[in-house]
Amino acid sequence: MQPAVEFRNISKAFGAVQANADVSFAIAKGSIHGVIGENGAGKSTLMSILYGYYNADSGQVLVDGQARDIRTSHEAIALGIGMVHQHFMLVENMTVLDNVMLGNEGGFKLAARRGEVEAKLREICARYRLDVDPLATVHDLSVGAQQRVEILKQIYRSAEILILDEPTAVLTAQETASLFEILRLFKEQGKTIILITHKLQEIMDITDEVTVMRAGRVVGAVQTRDTSKEQLANMMVGRPIQSELPRGPYRPGAEVLKVSNLQLKDANGVALLSDIDFTLRAGEVVAIAGVSGNGQSELLEILSGMRLPTSGSVEFLGQPLPYAGRANADGLPAAFRLLGIGHVPEDRLRDGVIKDFSVMQNTVFGYQDQGEVKGRFGLFDFRKIAQRCAGLMRDFDVRPNNPDLRIGLLSGGNQQKVVIAREVAACPKLMLVGQPTRGVDIGTIESIHTQLLRLRDEGVAILLSSVELEEVRALADRIIVMSGGRITGVLPVDEFDTTRIGLLMGGLHKS
Repeated sequence: MQPAVEFRNISKAFGAVQANADVSFAIAKGSIHGVIGENGAGKSTLMSILYGYYNADSGQVLVDGQARDIRTSHEAIALGIGMVHQHFMLVENMTVLDNVMLGNEGGFKLAARRGEVEAKLREICARYRLDVDPLATVHDLSVGAQQRVEILKQIYRSAEILILDEPTAVLTAQETASLFEILRLFKEQGKTIILITHKLQEIMDITDEVTVMRAGRVVGAVQTRDTSKEQLANMMVGRPIQSELPRGPYRPGAEVLKVSNLQLKDANGVALLSDIDFTLRAGEVVAIAGVSGNGQSELLEILSGMRLPTSGSVEFLGQPLPYAGRANADGLPAAFRLLGIGHVPEDRLRDGVIKDFSVMQNTVFGYQDQGEVKGRFGLFDFRKIAQRCAGLMRDFDVRPNNPDLRIGLLSGGNQQKVVIAREVAACPKLMLVGQPTRGVDIGTIESIHTQLLRLRDEGVAILLSSVELEEVRALADRIIVMSGGRITGVLPVDEFDTTRIGLLMGGLHKS
């Protein structure tokens, strides 16, 4: 059978950075094809060429056996190609229906057109079990539902080839299972799915074939049934991956953080956090486990100074953090950093980097008023900043190693390395880490985990929030489980039990 898509000798460079180099492989029609590789391996660039966002410097793309010069996304859509991006392309204050129609309104008779589109969307939702209300406003939908809206857009546009870029990066386990049911249904109906993901278990669970990329090139292509997670990991990074990282013995020191009766209500009086009590000591990792949206994000925002609690107290190194008497949180994050509180936010694009600035500039943000980057008369010492940035990029293996490159051009995993490098370089006494490895590859996960465990062994107190239970087990000394804005259980890591933690995450059991 003719392949749905074939890449022949595709090359693409961004200045001195070679994103794709002579890439060739085919994707069978009616299959689920995985494309994996480290951050910066060229996966998303290649798919963006297929979707018309980028134009290849050389090579050919064949769709259904015919060479196509796809110059824009409109041309890709006309060929039946749809793409669901890792960061959703939705207007949050508009309805699902309006988002689907946006750019495809179909003339002046908008009211009649809306009725036709709504009826078709309801029919598509029923056929593909998408469970989305076309009249719902996007910002009222869960992350999983928003992703279904993105898929709904592509099906409405008659996509026969569907590209999904890190589709499960922000989904819960239940939402991931629901997505995979939808993808299997697509496959049964003859559609072709291209899945870009870092999660090797998902590759094993859902794909038929896998293409592995490294440094812009294809390094392997295998049938999924003939490989294993370990073999794929070795192909991705070019070396064996350690399943268990070395860590020193658990010897917690003095109390660093004490949270007492912390409460948070939103503007409508709805409780987001209730009765939060816990302590954190030097040289230990306390991990917060829970389904996304159960108060973990709000807790880290309060502890990092991004928002104020409604009531309760937080002591850092025996002194209360200065929430009282403030009308808002302006200036608190900077003040907390000066105290020795580092923060790796869970949304790196929104809170961790400024994507239009260089890597070097982003290694300074948040610490620009501290003496380490200043020279005579309090002016920035750019030579010192450049040397510091070069060292951080080397130590944290940021690729490409170009301090002047705009950080928005780096892959998500390399952006995350820059954020972590910046916070580690400040030598914090307390490190707050939100979703440290969301959307990053297995090699980067190993690197980030190694850095966090090194900090822990050096006596830093680490509070970590993660929806990945394997990550919680790999890093934690103690585990706090949250559900509905409350702590439902606390247990040492040697009592880790997936079933028990699942019950606690569901609020069905209290230890």
